[in-house]
Amino acid sequence: MTSSAGSTQPSAEGRRPVRRVALISHGRAEQVGSGVERLVAVARNAGVEVVVSADEAARHGLAEHGDPATADLAVVLGGDGTMLRALRTFLGTGIPVLGVNFGRVGFLSAVQKEGLEAGVARALAGEIEVVELPTLEVVNGGMPHVAVNDVVVASAELGRMVELEWAVGGEDLGRVPCDAIICSTPSGSTAYNLSNGGPVLMWGLEAMATTFVAPHSLHARPLVVPPGKEVLVVNRTSDVAVVVLVDGHRVGEAGAGGRVTVGLGEARTLLATLPEATFVSRYRKSFSA
Repeated sequence: MTSSAGSTQPSAEGRRPVRRVALISHGRAEQVGSGVERLVAVARNAGVEVVVSADEAARHGLAEHGDPATADLAVVLGGDGTMLRALRTFLGTGIPVLGVNFGRVGFLSAVQKEGLEAGVARALAGEIEVVELPTLEVVNGGMPHVAVNDVVVASAELGRMVELEWAVGGEDLGRVPCDAIICSTPSGSTAYNLSNGGPVLMWGLEAMATTFVAPHSLHARPLVVPPGKEVLVVNRTSDVAVVVLVDGHRVGEAGAGGRVTVGLGEARTLLATLPEATFVSRYRKSFSA
């Protein structure tokens, strides 16, 4: 098992077999079908212990077993939403997360569901690399939060535009009438950011993408922000509040004059992947016509 910000084939000497694997699955058990049984069978054949949390045990009718925090690897059966949940769950634990795609796009997954047995067997034998990806730190009303994917500051009222003043690194960039602004990590740049015309950030970049949603301006363009530069967003709308969303979850509001700051964080998510499942190969498969 190797760790990098890019995509390097691990050497045979550098491979470390996995002894304990934590199961993380889609919130609806039917979404993964027989995936759990297949994963358990692969782990049993490899002599690997499967750690099952109380939630996973209840979801799949299994016996609770072990503590996920003691696992060497987390294996996710689900789509990008489940991967995002797992990356947040294991943030700061040192446990890498490997995805088996049972969703639609599955950009963060290294293995397709049809190849579960072969892909997971390779991972359990240590034939993986670990990509470290940056997070974001957002502060709203004095309350800090960590985002794995993105931070969105959006109008609190559907159909109502807001006017957002923004600055980068303390330098003013003016006001933009819009529906929202998105600040995304490289792993989040292929999600809501991409669907709004924002730039895709390849894994290995220490940067944050900022993109406006439906700007009423010819001059509001996406911007890539480096480390050490905070983005300040101020709500300049007198009668409409903005909501702050972290990885799709509402964490607060900001009324007129409310200030939200977003910057690259110190924490890193650990994404496990097979050597051939590079960023470029996933990008080609997921987004090319």
